[in-house]
Amino acid sequence: MVEKNNELLKSMLQPDNMIRLYASGAFPMADDSGQINWYMPEIRTIIPLDNFNTPRSARKAIEKQNFEIKFDNDYLNVIKGCADRPSTWISDELIVAYRRLHKRGYLHTVETYQNGKLVGGLYGITFRGAFFGESMFSKVSQASKAALIALLHHLKEKDFVLLDVQYMTEHLRMFGAIEISWEEYSSLLQKAYLSGCSF
Repeated sequence: MVEKNNELLKSMLQPDNMIRLYASGAFPMADDSGQINWYMPEIRTIIPLDNFNTPRSARKAIEKQNFEIKFDNDYLNVIKGCADRPSTWISDELIVAYRRLHKRGYLHTVETYQNGKLVGGLYGITFRGAFFGESMFSKVSQASKAALIALLHHLKEKDFVLLDVQYMTEHLRMFGAIEISWEEYSSLLQKAYLSGCSF
């Protein structure tokens, strides 16, 4: 039985199965033992792409930092940056699975550079008009905020329908994040899947 469960969990990390799970509203997280589980909370947090906020304080700080923003330039180091913390849900096995998704064109990053060095960023999974934000990191003050601001404007410009950020945090609330019901979330998913946009 244990072997069958392990086989099932591994099969869920294959690219086609992962995209099906994301498309149904689920997302993966590894627990302290390294086992990867998929979650589908009834209350979801999104940042509305037609009504997001760019904090004035963040804009001013970002201007002072002289950041350079790039897209899809160094995805692996962005993921490793997000995983580099005392306690992380981004296991080595999950990183391997993300590498497979990147090869298939589903994983994307926004990177913040300062003096040519990667100092922050974020990554997520895309499927048609939906961007499923996974994690962000910052080695310099405001670096992750700079990446998020760039992402918001990029998704709006590309006519994306949904930016799913999973759970509410004070950091995300600053940008206009809201909690919605599963019914509202499912409706946005359906609209996103009718969209032909690409990252």
